Order: sequence, then C-alpha cells, then structure tokens
Amino acid sequence: MSERVERILDEVRKYHQDSQEGRGFIPGVTEIWPSGAVLDEEDRVALVRAALEMRIAAGKLSRKFESAFARRMKRRKAHLTNSGSSANLLALSSLTSHLLGDRRLRPGDEVVTVAASFPTTVNPILQNGLVPVYVDVELGTYNATAERVAEAIGPRTRAIMMAHTLGNPFEATEMARLAQDHDLVLIEDTCDAVGSTYDGRPAGTFGDLTTVSFYPAHHLTMGEGGCVLTSNLVLARIVESLRDWGRDCWCEPGESDTCRKRFGYQMGTLPAGYDHKYIFSHVGYNLKSTDLQAALGLTQLDKLDAFCSARRSNWRRLREGLDGLPWLILPEATPRSDPSWFGFVLTVDPRAPFSRAELVDFLESRKIGTRRLFAGNLTRHPAHAEAPHRVCGDLANSDIVTEHTFWVGVYPGLTEEMIDFMVSSITEFIGSHR
Repeated sequence: MSERVERILDEVRKYHQDSQEGRGFIPGVTEIWPSGAVLDEEDRVALVRAALEMRIAAGKLSRKFESAFARRMKRRKAHLTNSGSSANLLALSSLTSHLLGDRRLRPGDEVVTVAASFPTTVNPILQNGLVPVYVDVELGTYNATAERVAEAIGPRTRAIMMAHTLGNPFEATEMARLAQDHDLVLIEDTCDAVGSTYDGRPAGTFGDLTTVSFYPAHHLTMGEGGCVLTSNLVLARIVESLRDWGRDCWCEPGESDTCRKRFGYQMGTLPAGYDHKYIFSHVGYNLKSTDLQAALGLTQLDKLDAFCSARRSNWRRLREGLDGLPWLILPEATPRSDPSWFGFVLTVDPRAPFSRAELVDFLESRKIGTRRLFAGNLTRHPAHAEAPHRVCGDLANSDIVTEHTFWVGVYPGLTEEMIDFMVSSITEFIGSHR
C-alpha cells in the first residue's frame, strides 16, 4: 500500500509542475492580486496524503501543528480554530469565563479598540455584551498609540483588543505596560502580522492572548483556519473548552479516560460518576479545524521565513519606487518595529487634484488589485452605528481612511516585474494630474 501511495504522490507532484507552466506576466493583462496564497507541490502533496489517510477531523496533525506553531510564536499553548474570526471570538469570550472569578468580564464592561479596523476584531466585544471604546489611528502607521488608549481608559474598562494593522505592529511594549498598570487584559490580533517584531520581540508575545488567521490572504494558509495562543494555562484551558462545545473534558477526539477518572466526577447537580466527556462547563461552540487543514499548515510553516522576507522586500521596492510622489501619504513602520507587511497602504491627500476612487479605478483598469483599509470608520457602518459603544476623542483620521485610503499587495506571489508595473502605473497616473 505504501508503494501505491508514493506512486500517487509522485503523480501529484508531476500534476503540480505541469499546472505551473506558461504563467508569464503580461502588464495590464495578468491579474496582480492584492493578496493570495503561495502554494507549492509539497503543499499539494501534503493535502493529498492527508486525504488518502482520510484525516477528516482534528487529530495528530492538528496537535503537531499546534505544538510547532506555539514554539514559533513563543507561546506555551496554541489552539487551532476554523477561522481567524473564530479565534477572536474565543479569545475575547474566554475572558468572560466563571473560572476567572472576580476578574471575569461581565456585560457592560468596556474594551478599548480601534475604529479603523476589520469588524471581526470588534464583533466579539459586542457578541459578549461588552462595550467597545473606539480610539483613532495615526495616518502613516494606521495604528492607535498607547497615549490614545490611555486617554480612553475609564472606570469600567477591563481589556484592550486591537490588531497590528496590515502587519505594522502597534506600540506593543507600551500597550502591554499600560494594560499591566491598569489591570487590563491585552488581546493582540496578529492575523496580519505573523513574523513582525517590535522592540526585537515577535508580535503576538506581548498580550495575554494572541490570535492568528490562516485564510489564503494571510502569511500562512490552511484555506480556512485560525489559532488562539497564550502562555496562561488557565486561559488556554478555557479557550479549549469553548472551542470544543463547552465541554469540561480535555480528551482528544477518539480518546477516552485521559484523566483516568472519566466516571469519577461530580459537577453541578449531575449524578456522581456522570461521563466526563458529556459534562459541559461553558456555553461553547464547535470551532475546531481539521487535519486536512493542519497538513497544509505544517508545510506552509516551513516556508514562513521566506514568505516574510518576500513581503518585506516587495514593500521596500514599492516604498522606494513611490518615494517623493506628490499627493500620496506613504506608509511608515512604527518606530522600533520590523513589520512583516500584509499590504502597502496609500492615502490620497484630501487636497489632491484627483480622488482615491479615480486612482483606484485607474489601477483596477490595469488589473492591479486594490482593497480598502478594511471597514474604515466602523462607527459609520449599519451593523455598528447603533450598537452600544463609546468614542474617545474624535475619529478624524479614521474618517480620512474611510474616504481616502486603500492598499495594494506585497504578498510573496508578486514578482519584481509586477511591483515595478504597480510603481510605474501610480507614477503615470499622478504625473497626468500635475
């Protein structure tokens, strides 16, 4: 059987190689995507091998990835989920657990966050009956500062939850110190920033909880998928329970009696000896991933350093090529950081003789893909405008982002020729409006 499997996998490799032939770049014709997965033949082989072994649920490959990724991210525990959005939901929801006693978050408590954000960083706050406190960002870095967050802290503030925008770290050292000084919990949404560093430390190592996404647009992909990481073993246990239906048992799927007292528990008003596999200590979900996803994640993880290097190189090539052009606010790395960039963000000066929409239309006409900086000002969206929230200061820069900001790609699938075509296209457009 093993020889037959190897023959199949050899054919898979040949199929992948054949499928890659004849993919040259034609300026203005070939799509330049703003983001995407970079998949090689070993990724394809890993998926097929897992499929041949019928790894259709979470199992040993998921555990192997969790251990490897926790080591890479310098956290004690990692729990795979079915998406980065689910990871954010689990991370925030874990703070409401009864196991935290008086430290648990309760309805009406406040969580400081950023208005110019992707909604799934904020949605878990609302979904748990908590109140988001919105702060503005800085143009250039597109992150909030510790000073803005400090001003937003009130008597009911209990946590800070925000993302490292487009891979650019926020002031993580200062934010962690602020959280410690005010007895707050810090959640780092690192979905865009795997491989980024601040003060020489990896993004995702400053907070009590860290989240990551493995959607195809991100630094590593499993197709879909996400992860919650922490070095707090109590929070890790809560996250696992919430992810796995809310059950109290920690046996892996297909295992029984890991604790050697499966029928020796008495909890709540259940009869003594009730099967621990069916005792539920949280109101949870089923947000697990599968071994098919983990198989792909393991081969992707081997390429992470190369992916991050390519993202940095592409970003620098764009930054150098566009430097000095009028009417554009170019991105800047947060001081003391080394971002593993997710995208290259551009803001059209409100006084420019052209609009963001005109520049975007021109780029899209040349097959250069663009994206908005996520939701812009979340408080202007129908889903969030009427939801409970508080705003600290004004959101002037978030409004500028809403009206004038977009980003283009730097992901590893882009070539230097593609980057140079993006530079020449933007330069040509601006030159025609002088």
